[in-house]
Amino acid sequence: MNLPGGGCAMRHGGVAPWRRGMVREMIVMALGAVLCGCNTWVEVANWAEDHQPWLGEYLDLKHGTPSHDTFGRVFSLLDGAVFERCFRQWISGVVGAASGVVAIDGKTLCGSRDGHNTALHMVSAFATDSGGCLGQEGTQGKGHEIEGIKALLGALTLKGCIVTIDAIGCQKDIAAQIVAAGGDYVLVVKDNQGGLSEAVQDFFDEGQRSGFGDTPLDCVETVEKNHGRLETRRYTWIPRLDWMERSMRSQWKKLAGVGMVERRREIGGQLSVERSFYIGSQGIDSAQTLAKAARGHWGVENQLHWVLDVVFREDDCRVRRGHAARNFSALRKFALSLLRQDTQYPKRSLHSRRQTADRNASYRASLLGLQPRG
Repeated sequence: MNLPGGGCAMRHGGVAPWRRGMVREMIVMALGAVLCGCNTWVEVANWAEDHQPWLGEYLDLKHGTPSHDTFGRVFSLLDGAVFERCFRQWISGVVGAASGVVAIDGKTLCGSRDGHNTALHMVSAFATDSGGCLGQEGTQGKGHEIEGIKALLGALTLKGCIVTIDAIGCQKDIAAQIVAAGGDYVLVVKDNQGGLSEAVQDFFDEGQRSGFGDTPLDCVETVEKNHGRLETRRYTWIPRLDWMERSMRSQWKKLAGVGMVERRREIGGQLSVERSFYIGSQGIDSAQTLAKAARGHWGVENQLHWVLDVVFREDDCRVRRGHAARNFSALRKFALSLLRQDTQYPKRSLHSRRQTADRNASYRASLLGLQPRG
């Protein structure tokens, strides 16, 4: 595993002797501990102490293993932005180049709130095909999420990918940034783009009332039955924009069509209907492509956010000092990516794989990519 060492920037502070060349080893210890089920610095320090003989096979451990205070202090001083760049490099080495649908979404780290300070809000890029997190950017509160999205997009290689973002990311410059990076976009349209939202919704309303005439449209429908609930999703894609004012469509880079997803849910005889509207670039050529992108984006809640909360206990984590919350978040996501790439125990749950890594030294070393010291 190619982990960062001296390249990780650190603020000045009392972290000797770890500050003198031992940060790399602390990162390996912390990642190994998080991989094996640890969720706090106390647990990380205890795990490192318990596994010191095993760690000594791969690390120098000149100063032994650090205390939980040292772990907390060092990771609070490591520059979060630099550490996240390192994280993206690690991920690219594990999962390779991004492909398919890349869902960008934000999540607040509830336990990171420190007094009157706003809780940290992490914007993540999630590859839905591989189940890996490609990168993250930390922002102070949801109000700064757009800046985080732009920073994250600027750090990713998106050639051949379809990028999906909820309504907050439906911005002209974000669409242009995705196209410039070689990707296509599917963006949810809501009232934050009032004129565009009104035009798209009126177009579909009129089309459903009187027909779409000679306007080409592509539709696909899925039906799911589960525990007394019947849910029908109808995806409609319109690959033509001559009905939209030229001045409006020219503002969106390579805009090629609009879409609608209608969800009809029947539960206990009660029917509810929801509609969502989308815009997409030239690579979105069918309702099936729209469906893949929309389903992929919804999946980020179950495959990333839910897993971080339930398996890694993210919302219960009280790490908050300095850069520590951002850096611990990166450790969790990297551990998740390593577990998702595992082929040795594909039928075991992620929770079970964490337990297996803690019990099985060879499995743990293979996940971390460690080689014995020469």
